[in-house]
Amino acid sequence: MKTITAVFIVALVTTYLLTPRVRQWAIRMGVMDIPDARRVHTEPIPRWGGLAIYAGVVVGMLAGLLRLYMLAPSDEVFLGRAFQFIGLLLVGTGVLLVGMLDDKRPLSALVQMGFLLLAGLAVQLFGVQIEGISVPLGGKFDQARWISLGTWSIPLTALWIFVISKTMDTIDGLDGLAAGVSAIAAFALALMALQAADMLNQPYPNWLIAITAAAIAGAAGGFLRYNFNPARIFMGTGGAQFLGFMLGGLSVIGAFKTATAFAIVIPILVFGLPLLDAGLAVVRRALTGQPIHMPDKKHIHHQLLERGLTQRQTVLILYGIAAAMAIVAVLLFRRAIG
Repeated sequence: MKTITAVFIVALVTTYLLTPRVRQWAIRMGVMDIPDARRVHTEPIPRWGGLAIYAGVVVGMLAGLLRLYMLAPSDEVFLGRAFQFIGLLLVGTGVLLVGMLDDKRPLSALVQMGFLLLAGLAVQLFGVQIEGISVPLGGKFDQARWISLGTWSIPLTALWIFVISKTMDTIDGLDGLAAGVSAIAAFALALMALQAADMLNQPYPNWLIAITAAAIAGAAGGFLRYNFNPARIFMGTGGAQFLGFMLGGLSVIGAFKTATAFAIVIPILVFGLPLLDAGLAVVRRALTGQPIHMPDKKHIHHQLLERGLTQRQTVLILYGIAAAMAIVAVLLFRRAIG
């Protein structure tokens, strides 16, 4: 637990210290979010805050991995345990860079979708894959029937990671919303991993899941100092999709495989708010004949603003909804492994 706490603090401090420097660089490079009819803010705000978040995650993960490396019996054993997480971070780096390119010079929705699906395929080369699902016949491991997905694992894993990456980007419409929701989801995944490590006596890969989740939560928390209303910098497409990609990958390694009886329900609850918002958007656009990828100003947060709430009030309410769903997910997870 001390290691997990240290990772969280290291990631938080790293992002906190780097964000002002990233902000200055983004301004010099002209990477600004210009207000328009769909935006909530009224003056240009620099993007590329995702770079500071990325740095916090990397430094935090490296600190945690170094600690585990010192405890490993050999280099081979350590690399075997850390292989999935190193791969997740490497592919996540590509997601960040393409997103930063989109922040500078917008890419088409089709190009973004294609790259995120490609990233979802690439990370499977490192063993990050939904190998099967469980028929929930009961709340315990021995009461669940495992069904292998076979070759369907490949497209379904890519689709899941794409959906989480994109929905995290979609809810990044108010100051601090995506960063806060990401931190809440990361905390939930970390708690689940620590529970699994303790109750199932399975330290690996659960310690590594907890380390990565703590790094994500810390980096998102450090960024909130500058991103909460009134925001001084945005994480941009790069930051939002990087967070979504990392969290989606972690859920594949952890929640989908560990909590067998609730393997589908738990990850959906962890990402409940962005998934709900994205689902409503798809239905809304389909019913009105709009292209599904076409942005609008009718997301949940926009509707709350229309009802007279301030940005801060809206974000805090949505934090509460995301936290409530995460708590239910953690409780279900504990029941599944208890």
